[in-house]
This record gives sequence, C-alpha cells and structure tokens, in this order.
Amino acid sequence: MFGIEPKKFLILLLVVAAILAWRDWNSRDIVHDPGILVAESPNQIETPEMPVIAVKGYQLTPRAMLQIRARVLSRKNYRFGSEADLSPVDLALGWQVMSDQAVLDQIEVTQGSRWYYTRYQLPAPISDQAIIEHSGNMHMIPAATIVSRKLKSVRIGDIVRLQGLLVDADHDSGWHWRTSRSRTDTGAGSCEIIYLQDIQIEERP
Repeated sequence: MFGIEPKKFLILLLVVAAILAWRDWNSRDIVHDPGILVAESPNQIETPEMPVIAVKGYQLTPRAMLQIRARVLSRKNYRFGSEADLSPVDLALGWQVMSDQAVLDQIEVTQGSRWYYTRYQLPAPISDQAIIEHSGNMHMIPAATIVSRKLKSVRIGDIVRLQGLLVDADHDSGWHWRTSRSRTDTGAGSCEIIYLQDIQIEERP
C-alpha cells in the first residue's frame, strides 16, 4: 500500500476545501434590499385548442400560455416517481408583495412532497390571502436540454422570467396530473404545471 506524503495530502485537502467553498458560494441564496422587486403579476393567456405534446411517454395537453417574472422563494429537486420523471424541479415563486425582502425576511418558505409551505410568527407580515394571491408552487417540465440546464442554475432569491404552457399530463397507465389555472386557489390541484419553453435569470446583485 502506498501512502500520500503529508505535504501532498495537505495540498489535496486545501484543494477540496476550496472547491467546496466555491460551490457553496455559488449556490448561496440571493439577498436583496427591501422593496418590491416584481411589480407585475403573471400573465396568463387562454389559447385555442393546441396539439398534444409528447414528452417521455406522457401526453401534455396545453391549457393556457403563461409568462411570469417572479422572485424565486424556494426550489426543490425531485428524483423519484412519475412526477419526477416528468418534472424534476419545483419552483416556489413570488411577485408583488411576495418579492419584497422586508416581507420575506419574516416568512419561512419550504417545499416538500410537491407542496409549498409558509410559516411566520404572529403578527403576520401580510395576510394569508396576500401570500396566496402573490405566490405559487410551480412544477417545471423543461421543454429542451438548454432549458433544463438553466433551471438547474436557478438560486433562491433570483429574479427570473419564465415562458411556457400550463398543461395537464396523462400517461397510458392511467396516471394523470392536472394544472391549476388560477393564482388564488389553495389545496390539492392548486399548483401550476408548466411546460417550460424558456427561462431567463436576471443579473444578480
């Protein structure tokens, strides 16, 4: 068995530590100054009947076009299940009052099991209704490899521009997934399923 000289071992440790520190720095949350960063609401355009889109053995039925400029409140990667095969990433997005750092500093945002959760101490910084109307958990189905790469680079706090289609998903096995078409609903079925055709990350501070 061959050992490593102490000096070389120390250099190796320093290199590994530097790589880990660089990775952590480049994946850190983005923090902004107080104030509303996204003044506009998502723009949903109802469309005439469009052809079904085939993706990985699933059939996606377009329901509307959706354009969003929003702040990323949280992101969650998924690896298992039919949903993960189709949609590997969920983004929790916020706009208007839910893009304000002063508000978000008082709200804990988490994701899990394809749900989006908020938690805060009383008194609430804003009403539950305001949170519901100005944020959403959205399931992303990348339309192309380049879109998937961009999606992987998104960080919490980023301001992003998304363009795609709200879709219902079906599989020959009988499995199905239905998108919301409202920004004010809650509970089961209230998440948007987006066939993501483009995503742009605005310049980070």
